[in-house]
Amino acid sequence: MLKLISKLQYFVIALLIAGVFTSCSKDDEPMADSKNIVQTAVSDPQFSILVSALQKANLATALEGTGPFTVFAPTNAAFSALFTQLGVSGINDLSAEILTPILLNHVVSGSVKSSDIATGYVNTLNNSGPAQNFIKVYIQKTSSVKVDESNVTTADIMASNGVIHVIDKVIIPASVVNHAINNAGFSTLVQAVLKANLATALSATGPFTVFAPTNEAFAKLFTALGVSGIADLTAEQLTPILLYHVVSGNVTASQVMTGSVPTLKSGSNIAVVVSGANVKLNGNSNVIATDVQGTNGVIHAIDTVLLPS
Repeated sequence: MLKLISKLQYFVIALLIAGVFTSCSKDDEPMADSKNIVQTAVSDPQFSILVSALQKANLATALEGTGPFTVFAPTNAAFSALFTQLGVSGINDLSAEILTPILLNHVVSGSVKSSDIATGYVNTLNNSGPAQNFIKVYIQKTSSVKVDESNVTTADIMASNGVIHVIDKVIIPASVVNHAINNAGFSTLVQAVLKANLATALSATGPFTVFAPTNEAFAKLFTALGVSGIADLTAEQLTPILLYHVVSGNVTASQVMTGSVPTLKSGSNIAVVVSGANVKLNGNSNVIATDVQGTNGVIHAIDTVLLPS
């Protein structure tokens, strides 16, 4: 079995590349604290709901361990917004089974300070994906820092076993659709999925493997078709094209092999050729990034839109 190795693209960069927080980092290099992450959270009133959630999910002891851990910590206000969204009154209305993957979706292995962060995907400790694969979050650094849909409001609260970054929204584990929504590099794909009314279907249990064209890939398609954008294509035209990019099952990079792969467009297969570190689809589309793991499947980015026969 040949392993698929991704090429890095500007919108998918390894997390541990030198970078800096701009709007949320502290001026001085943070000093280590004698308290561990849980003790630090307990001592700060803005994290009281987070602490209650950790205790209910039986995760407090784990986060008191050696680690190190990086925790993107939602404030009480962030949890209150989540309760409103879910239609519940508080932590008492959520079970440990519901809370555990949500809380682990906020924890990254290693002590990742603000000076170590750059745009890119990173594994969380949430292994609730298909086949217990670890769910990823998307870190976006511009003039501020976002983690999926949440904003980092305070960085580098140091603890003896890691670091806490305060965020303003609870990070719900992302489906393949939400992963695409969270990354501006897939904005045209999102427009197409919405216009074709496929968002609900692709948010279902699945699992799905999505070969996701980048914005640049769609721009090439528009040029070839002589149109200006998604607005010039109908839902009927988009639907078979989009379904042709989806394969049943959670096929990770290490499972990709040369062969003909059936898609969700009935009767249409993708020709996959693995050659060393390169993977080509239908002879003209290159896989440029892999293994963006979601709750209901995995995304691999491609540089050319695939067109069914």
